[in-house]
Amino acid sequence: MIRPAVTPPPLDFSYFAYGRTPPATRAAELPGMCSVAVQDLFDDLPDPIYNSGGDPAPVRNAAHESLAGVDMAMIGPDDSVNILCSEHGFALMGGHAYAELLKTIRDEVVQRTGTANIKLALSSASSKFERFEILPKYGLDTYFEGKVISFGPYDTGIEIETEIGVLYGIRAAYNARWLIHVHYDDPREVHYHHVNGRLLKSFTMSYARMETRSIFHTNFPTRSANIVPRAIYESMYIQERFAFAVALKTAPTGVMGVDADNDLIALDHRVCGHILRRFGKMLELFNTVDSCFVVADDTRWLPYQHAGGMTACALYAAGTDHLDLDLPTDGQVHHVSKTSLGGPVKAVVLNYAWKLFFAHNLTIAAGAVVGKDAQRIHANREVIVATDLAEAVRIAAERTGTERGIVFDGSYGAINMTRAMAEYLLAQAPEVSRRVDEELMPKWLRQRNLSPVA
Repeated sequence: MIRPAVTPPPLDFSYFAYGRTPPATRAAELPGMCSVAVQDLFDDLPDPIYNSGGDPAPVRNAAHESLAGVDMAMIGPDDSVNILCSEHGFALMGGHAYAELLKTIRDEVVQRTGTANIKLALSSASSKFERFEILPKYGLDTYFEGKVISFGPYDTGIEIETEIGVLYGIRAAYNARWLIHVHYDDPREVHYHHVNGRLLKSFTMSYARMETRSIFHTNFPTRSANIVPRAIYESMYIQERFAFAVALKTAPTGVMGVDADNDLIALDHRVCGHILRRFGKMLELFNTVDSCFVVADDTRWLPYQHAGGMTACALYAAGTDHLDLDLPTDGQVHHVSKTSLGGPVKAVVLNYAWKLFFAHNLTIAAGAVVGKDAQRIHANREVIVATDLAEAVRIAAERTGTERGIVFDGSYGAINMTRAMAEYLLAQAPEVSRRVDEELMPKWLRQRNLSPVA
């Protein structure tokens, strides 16, 4: 079941990336790299309707089917509508599935309500400049007839009265009569939301001022942070504008479908159950890893790069069952600091990634161009500059004392890795599967009052 390395999705030029120019060599091309299909690890993972490089028509069909059950009668023919989305959604399988979903939603709203006053409202992680790369790539600026806005956490805010006090959203995000929230369900930052209100998180991240984002990330070091996005969503300000929500459903194998609802809480409950059932075993498998290094070889922010549909932050935060909602029994606060990538990851090999304000204490840059950029950005951290990617991987193995390496290169359906890591994961998978099926899944579902039936 150890297979040749799979070809990852292609990389595009980005002004945000270390070295900017996509690398000449991807990690999957290195001698000794191999892959393991996620369905070889867990044979109960379903086949997808879409994966990177495929025809996105099944995504459009799934969106039409799901939107048929959504009430749009509140939207008048002259009403303004903001379709809210996040730049992170374009990191999934090359971004084409998310883009197709956004286009389909616009078409449905125009056809059913008569309004053409529809804007695509793109949220960015730290600036508004991502739009200049994202929108042309997917033709969204043309598809939305130029009616596109983008915003970041430092843009003009709006006060939102909530049950826990005044919180601050981004004025541009909410500057429409009706709001449509378009999200996705990969388990990124599971150490923050714990798959408890996953679809509500955007209200304190994507659509919030930095003051409110900081409350979520720093003032609440445990799952109690989830009261903040729920308070914003349930506020009168949002409720009188909220039309419906749509979620792109994924699994480690690829896109599974689309779900939509006028009630975001009801949709969130369904998606939470979906995440637990589709990603729970992979999350638990990552939790068994005690020491490894990673190769960053994907677009976008370092913690959100994908391998077998799993974001890197799930590995950086591994070692604790973040799906368990019971209080810790050891008296410790299980919180992951955003200022240091840790867990079992002992080193990061930088081949390609968007710049970010933190990296692992041991960073190995694959080449002088990437190295110069990394040393400038992370001047207070140790950055080793290798001559090329092969030498960087060799240094990582030597400095960490482990041959177990995993590549985050945007792949779904399979994970590229070293043979030592492949052998380890395959050996652990049967016991992980048993433990999740018999012990953990019943507990996770019971804690969230979710049905055990898929």
